[in-house]
Formats: sequence, C-alpha cells, structure tokens
Amino acid sequence: MGEKILCENKKARHDYFIEETYEAGIALQGTEVKSLRLGKAHLKDSYVQIEEQEAFLHNTHISPYPYGHQFNHDPERVRKLLLHKREIRRLMGKTRERGYTLIPLKVYLKNGKIKLEIGLGKGKTHYDKREVLKKRSADREIEKVLKSNR
Repeated sequence: MGEKILCENKKARHDYFIEETYEAGIALQGTEVKSLRLGKAHLKDSYVQIEEQEAFLHNTHISPYPYGHQFNHDPERVRKLLLHKREIRRLMGKTRERGYTLIPLKVYLKNGKIKLEIGLGKGKTHYDKREVLKKRSADREIEKVLKSNR
C-alpha cells in the first residue's frame, strides 16, 4: 500500500523555507475521516501550535460529510496531533527560536491511516520569493536549451 495525498498546502513552500518535515497522526472523528477521504479539506491558513506538551492543528477546514446529518463534526475545530514526546520537545525548542513556525504541508493516507506532514519553516521575505522565481526561470531556460541541442 502506498500513499494517497488527500489535500496539500501548495502555498507553504512558496511562503516558507521548509528545513525539516515530520509525520504526525491526527485525532479525528468518524465523519471527518469520511470527508477527508472525499478530499474535502483545506490547509490554506492552517498552522500547528504546541500547548502544554501537546501539538494542535488550528484553522484547518474539513467540510461536513454530506451524509452525516446530526452526527457531523464542526468544520473548524482544533484537532490534536499525535507525535512522540521527544518530537514535541524538539519542535517546542525550535519554534521558540526567532522566525520558526510549524506549517502543515499535506494530509495523506498511509496504510489505511490518515497522516499529516508538518514542516518546520522560516518565513521568506519578498526579496527571497523573487530570487527563487528568477532561479526557477533560469533553470527552465537552461533545460530548454539542453533539450533543443539533443
């Protein structure tokens, strides 16, 4: 069994330099799992915060399951992340440093379980974003020239 990506935060790599990634489980309700399997989630403005030795996922929107009726979940609720204590302690130390933040990168299905990839990132400035775009376009031009010479 491989991985199936359920939703991805594409803007995260544009706005942050991702230095490390971690895999975490998410404590979900039944209708949230069904809704995620349908791909009805958004990580756009979400972030991870560590409170009292526990990690929580904030501002993630998981749409209500269409067939859930009165058993449906709150789409914007705070969800607990399942990480090892040593990982949480390490992340706490890193996020106390100036400029580091925890960003959810993607939600995926791995061996029947829903997992979240968290990135430890440092914010990019406007200048950094322009530099990355310049480098990417230069690489494309080089690739195009190399292809045409073959």
